[in-house]
Amino acid sequence: MLYASRRHAEGAVMFYLIFKAVLSGVIVMAVSEIARRSPTFGALVASLPLVSLLAIIWLWRDTGDTVRIANHAEATFWYVIPSLPMFLVFPYMLRHGTAFWWAIVAACVLTVGLYFLTILVAARFGVRL
Repeated sequence: MLYASRRHAEGAVMFYLIFKAVLSGVIVMAVSEIARRSPTFGALVASLPLVSLLAIIWLWRDTGDTVRIANHAEATFWYVIPSLPMFLVFPYMLRHGTAFWWAIVAACVLTVGLYFLTILVAARFGVRL
């Protein structure tokens, strides 16, 4: 009896994880399809904090811990700032002849570097990330 209830609980957890993955994947797919039809509208939809909102909802459902959620939301704010230059550097590189994969790798490397810089600068001001 205990084994059956444990298997049921494990099945429910697996279903929940699959549901989260599928829903997240559908959102990414929808954004890419919208962007294919209208780059500007696709950019608007992509700029919505859908992933962050989903993560906050999943975190609330999984933990109910409002302090953890507040910390997550605040850290997300600080990490968005250093990611913004990527959206200027990447198209600049593409428009000036850099191959797609080199441009995206360079933009990602820049972003990671800016993340580390943000962590260091934020720490000097008492913000722990």
